[in-house]
Amino acid sequence: MDLVVLMDTQKSSSIYSSLVQSKAVGSKLLAILVDPDKFQPDYARAFLKTIPAQTTHIFVGGSEVPQGATEATVKSLKPSGLPIVLFPGNHNQLTEAADALLFLSLYSGDNPEFLIGQQRKAARYLKHSSLEVIPTAYLLIDGGNQSAVARVTQTQPLPQDDVDVIVEVALAAQYCGARCLYLEAGSGALVPVSAAIIQAVRKAINLPLIVGGGIGSSAQMQVAYAAGADMLVMGTAFENQN
Repeated sequence: MDLVVLMDTQKSSSIYSSLVQSKAVGSKLLAILVDPDKFQPDYARAFLKTIPAQTTHIFVGGSEVPQGATEATVKSLKPSGLPIVLFPGNHNQLTEAADALLFLSLYSGDNPEFLIGQQRKAARYLKHSSLEVIPTAYLLIDGGNQSAVARVTQTQPLPQDDVDVIVEVALAAQYCGARCLYLEAGSGALVPVSAAIIQAVRKAINLPLIVGGGIGSSAQMQVAYAAGADMLVMGTAFENQN
């Protein structure tokens, strides 16, 4: 890889370094995911009062987001003081208002548009951006229903009982240079990513491991953390924890 390109990818490493450090010391992280398509910026101040005290990051993004909604959402969430990380469904969801970007590649599917196509379309913008870019391998895992990600990307999730295949994909992503790995059961998943999958992937890779989708209770959070997740991502389910 060209050295200049590598340096561009690593313009700032503050958020990524904190992920690595947290992993090293066993400190567990929690990100609350905000979908701009379903969020009203005017509600941001009230919304921030409802998020769990242990929240460490705010992720912003969705599969289908209107033009300009991401930037408005990010700006409205700035008073939280938490790192705001873009979790985009496509290259049109980028904004300088955020602190960092999970530069996602969909390793679980066979659609080149979401493996490299959207990334190519974002590259020129990122070349001149101040966003911290974190190359992230994104693996969609079957959550028991058809997720928006599967529908938009026209790909199939990896079956939960194919643990060996999931581990192979995770390893391939690490060897390809991913710096984080994200196991996602999809928004509104009926079944979260299993502890067996998390454990197997954690054992196989040395990257920070993010897990999301279908986690709706404190008990499910503890299971995922105990299995090896370094960061959990929750959406509106956190409001109904028990």
